[in-house]
Amino acid sequence: MFSDFVPLLAVFLLVLLLLGYPLGLFMARVADSAAVPGMRWMGKIEALFYRAAGEGCTAAQTWKAYALALIAFNAVGAIAVYGVQRMQAWLPLNPEGMANVGPDSSFNTAVSFVANTNWQGYSGEQTMSVLTQMVALAGQNFFSAATGIAVAFALIRGFAARSSSAIGNFWVDLTRATLYVLLPLSIVFAVFFASQGVVQNFSGHVDAHTLEAATQSIPMGPVASQEAIKLLGTNGGGYFNANSAHPFENPNALSNFVQMIAIFLIPAGLCFSFGRMVGDMRQGCAVLATMTVLFVGAAMLTYAAESATNPLLTSLGVDAAAGNMEGKETRFGIAGSSLFAAVTTAASCGAVNAMHDSFMPLGGMVPMVLMQLGEVVFGGVGSGLYGMLVFAILAVFIAGLMIGRTPEYLGKKIGAFEMKMASLVILITPCLVLVGTAIAVVAGAGKAGIANPGAHGFSEVLYALSSAANNNGSAFAGLSANTPFYNTLLAVAMWFGRFGVIVPVLAIAGSLAARQRLAANAGTMPTHGPLFVGLLAGTVVLVGILNYVPALALGPVVEHLQLFAK
Repeated sequence: MFSDFVPLLAVFLLVLLLLGYPLGLFMARVADSAAVPGMRWMGKIEALFYRAAGEGCTAAQTWKAYALALIAFNAVGAIAVYGVQRMQAWLPLNPEGMANVGPDSSFNTAVSFVANTNWQGYSGEQTMSVLTQMVALAGQNFFSAATGIAVAFALIRGFAARSSSAIGNFWVDLTRATLYVLLPLSIVFAVFFASQGVVQNFSGHVDAHTLEAATQSIPMGPVASQEAIKLLGTNGGGYFNANSAHPFENPNALSNFVQMIAIFLIPAGLCFSFGRMVGDMRQGCAVLATMTVLFVGAAMLTYAAESATNPLLTSLGVDAAAGNMEGKETRFGIAGSSLFAAVTTAASCGAVNAMHDSFMPLGGMVPMVLMQLGEVVFGGVGSGLYGMLVFAILAVFIAGLMIGRTPEYLGKKIGAFEMKMASLVILITPCLVLVGTAIAVVAGAGKAGIANPGAHGFSEVLYALSSAANNNGSAFAGLSANTPFYNTLLAVAMWFGRFGVIVPVLAIAGSLAARQRLAANAGTMPTHGPLFVGLLAGTVVLVGILNYVPALALGPVVEHLQLFAK
């Protein structure tokens, strides 16, 4: 059954490792704030930004100053994205004459793109002008991704520092992540996607004449450039409503494979950056191994579920060996669609190449669970690593309780403050998801958006809140979410799911940075071997899933039992 999936998965992981290792070492140099070999010319551009920002913009910051700068920058970004949408009818580069976007949709979209969620309750090619897509949305794709990388750098410095009050400078980290990492990679991937047939122009629609003698309007735009940063930044917002299932965004099997690599590339590379920056590459490899083990298991479960044919279709004469091809593109098949679904929900990326709403109940549950784990299985750019490191803190705390020792990770004692902040990080998103879901299924405005009654409708709402609070952005697509109720509810979940997690993470970074880094001794628990990998993976699964067992039982589990009971 896995004969066509295992080779694809193996090649994917091999290519990811070969590309992620050198990128990780490179990003460690970027985090050093020193000149980057081979890109010294970029340093002149970097200096221009600092000169324009004024004296003192590069000074080291405490975690509170770092957090304040981060929140202020992203708040201004949200206002800017909102303003462009509300005024797009009067702005240039609007060949289709798109009207101004409504206030609640603009609010939702602005928060969504700033929070690196890219939830889209609208059809991109019918709602957003070229300027809005290219400047407001794609521009924020860079900034939200750079914000995640900056927070990861700050937390790593907290572990690596030897009694320091500073964790870096947000403006420097943001600038360097954009100039040295995101921008060059985006250019390379955009050129590749354009070579494969992804559209890149500033034209309006093109009228095509079909074989049935009808006329079809085909929208155009700067798609390849947005596609690149959409994937590399684990943003996920597609230029077209069909996202990566659209042939102008994802033309063939090769582009599909490269898109999956792009989603995981920086998250995987940051694991090696972590190892290099703390002075022990084994630590980064242990984190990467944990992510890989969890991801392989999830990907295999998704494929196994989708390889089964819906019994309702089998009763109509569909071959039972054909698998569940409903909602999938034939150019990708079940293997390419299942792997993409696992990749995009393991990462904080809402890009999809198939309709998750058409997956089998358990096939749709696995992507949902990957989001509910906190998206730490590779996860979003930066957010996956700092989320996994918070679970590592929890894992060593649990181990310390079992053996009666003070918990310690990478030479830093884990105290009460770190555990309080770690608890906030882990509990904020489940609270947002479960409380938000409860409100939606009780409120009349929430129930009005559910097109499918019963367990599947509940799964659609649960998936939407899981996607929003964990900053993923994908959807089951059966939920009518472009309403004032859902636009507001999901925006709140996205904002606090992003920044309600980032602030405690920065607090942990500041607390750890101020502590002396102790040398390892005979009683120190090794955190680089298979035993720790197993402990960390078990902590992620147990803590992550236990929060959601009742909700999952009411949704995909009940739907699966109902489907196969017929």
